[in-house]
Amino acid sequence: MARIVIFGGHGKVALLLAPLLSARGDEVTAVIRNPDHVDDVRAAGAHPVVFDVEHEDQAAIAALLAGHDAVVWSAGAGGGDPARTRAVDRDAAVRSMDAAADAGVRRYVMVSYFGASRDHGIPTDNPFHAYAEAKAAADEHLRSSQLEWTVLGPSALTLDEGTGRIDTASSESGQVSRANVAQVIAQVLVDDSTAGRTIRFNDGETPIAAALRP
Repeated sequence: MARIVIFGGHGKVALLLAPLLSARGDEVTAVIRNPDHVDDVRAAGAHPVVFDVEHEDQAAIAALLAGHDAVVWSAGAGGGDPARTRAVDRDAAVRSMDAAADAGVRRYVMVSYFGASRDHGIPTDNPFHAYAEAKAAADEHLRSSQLEWTVLGPSALTLDEGTGRIDTASSESGQVSRANVAQVIAQVLVDDSTAGRTIRFNDGETPIAAALRP
């Protein structure tokens, strides 16, 4: 049994992840901003905590994380507003990493995206640019930390059924179901060999546990 915090607890991936974790006996805390989402999160098997990670400081986040074993960052501003994208996808994410270190929570799993990189190549006039910049900065901060980190880079997300099979070898972004992403996160949390690694993946033919082996 592990105590796991999911930031972005009402997201589509998080709502698929929570029941996987709770079914195996983990205690799941789902951090959400909107109190209207409490019932959905509870129905997924997680304990809802209403907390505005965009505006709370590092000390408040550390207090929230104290006593947990792992953090999953699956939160995001949802695009549209570059300032809010930077505030959530970069600044709040970075605060959560530093807060995890303060709270003694060593394991940290970042849900990024397949093409995330300082060399993402997204033009400045593209609406996606702010997100690409924010994710690259957050991922880089995590990799430079002393946390036991994993950066996950799923490709384009679909609502297809989960197959439990992925491809981690491709250098090209394709697509992957959110259900498979949730299964990947669940496996990563129990596979110590994934710490210190960036794992990009599409839907594929290899069972997830085998695909994640180094």
